[in-house]
Amino acid sequence: MAQDQKRALLAVVLSGLILFGWQYFFAPKPQYDAKPVETSSTSTEVKDVAPDIVDSGVVEAPVGLVEIVLENDTNSYKLNNELSVVDALFRETGSEMHSFFSPSNNGIQFLIGDVYKSIQFDLQKVSSTKASFSSIDGVSGTVELSDKGYLVYSINSVNPFKYRFVFKETLEEDSSGSFLAMGGGAAVKQFAYYTDEYNTLTVDGAERGEALISWVSVDNDYHLFANVLDGKKLLKFHTNEKGVYDLRSPDKVGDLKFKQIFARKEYDYLTGLGHNLQQSIDFGIWAIIAVPILRGLQFFYSIFPNYGISIILLTIIIRMLTFPLQFKSFKSMKKMQEIQPELTKLREKFKDNPQKMQQETMSLFKKAGANPLGGCLPLILQMPVFFAFYRVLYSSVELVDAPFYFWIHDLSEKDPFYVLPVLMGLAMVLNQKLMPTSISDPVQKKVMLFMPLIFAVFMKDFPAGLTLYIFVSTLMGMGQQLFVYKRT
Repeated sequence: MAQDQKRALLAVVLSGLILFGWQYFFAPKPQYDAKPVETSSTSTEVKDVAPDIVDSGVVEAPVGLVEIVLENDTNSYKLNNELSVVDALFRETGSEMHSFFSPSNNGIQFLIGDVYKSIQFDLQKVSSTKASFSSIDGVSGTVELSDKGYLVYSINSVNPFKYRFVFKETLEEDSSGSFLAMGGGAAVKQFAYYTDEYNTLTVDGAERGEALISWVSVDNDYHLFANVLDGKKLLKFHTNEKGVYDLRSPDKVGDLKFKQIFARKEYDYLTGLGHNLQQSIDFGIWAIIAVPILRGLQFFYSIFPNYGISIILLTIIIRMLTFPLQFKSFKSMKKMQEIQPELTKLREKFKDNPQKMQQETMSLFKKAGANPLGGCLPLILQMPVFFAFYRVLYSSVELVDAPFYFWIHDLSEKDPFYVLPVLMGLAMVLNQKLMPTSISDPVQKKVMLFMPLIFAVFMKDFPAGLTLYIFVSTLMGMGQQLFVYKRT
């Protein structure tokens, strides 16, 4: 049983190390540096070059293109007469418009026909939110910007046709052989498609497959651009190491309806748009717990309009709700500490007789009313809540540009002066001093001794909101621990 206790404790420690270690060394860093872009009120604009697509990638062809802008109060899209989106903007705060496309992103291209060729349409702007188009090949239709911010396409053709979407992020190879997004702005973090679940593809990978797809997207941490199909469609897709995401219909159709949306990844906003677009917010396997936590943050923010205060209040509530588990854990740890001298004597006395030592140990546990797993099991049961809170704070767009107080101007960014990570580390050290322990193994003691330092180092570049949560949770845990020890 003593070995079981050690394994359970090490499981908790290793879980934390794996979580923070992976995020610190391997996870993509949040990018939220899209610059405000002014939109033009000019309905048409002639360009000297137009992008075309061939199987090997994107090439330039010297063909003039006509561009129009469809816009309303919240969204603006610039289209050309090949029905490719060359810019998309979304109004977030005040009068600012943020562009999805960085200098490295060549837009969203749409191709049609038996060989997926680029067709130049006669594109006519009917109003500020609607345009019509037609071609000499008998393809015609409309595109309209809805109140929700969707571009709604309706395409009809005299002859059945195939269609293809191409997304492209220009990458350059660094000294290590990895490909990185070039330029500033909202660089694409990943490609994705939705079937009955959310699937992601790396921007510099080489993957291919086919699936019944509801929507496809390219996104960074806090925005996405999605093509939403009219029902599930069979599409073949492939990506390459140069940053091209290519999706094709293998079968011909007589008409096609789909939507395009550039949106901020706010859970409620995306839910309101439908089509399960909120699945693009990566809460992972903890979504069933993460969503109520997000709702709690939103609730407290509606009362106290400061997300730092909301994090503190929600942390206190969670610690109170999990206190029964903590109570049992603290009591069990105290009992284990009390019988530790007797356990040491038993191990020394029966070190050459493991079976007898186990029998005597179990008898001692029963006599003292101690459970060797009682201190660890409640902690393990609380891990899903911890991980879910972590995912909410790390993925939530609500924290972007959300200030706390004093030097914390953005809870989605790291603490610029590392004050919170240091305070968190000190609180964890103090918590260790207060916490009774039955650990006698020198290696385990050293691991536990360095845990506060390891966590503080990992957390120094994490969002300040997440560090604030762990700091407050640690303080609450110490208070609950002192309360239990005084009553037992």
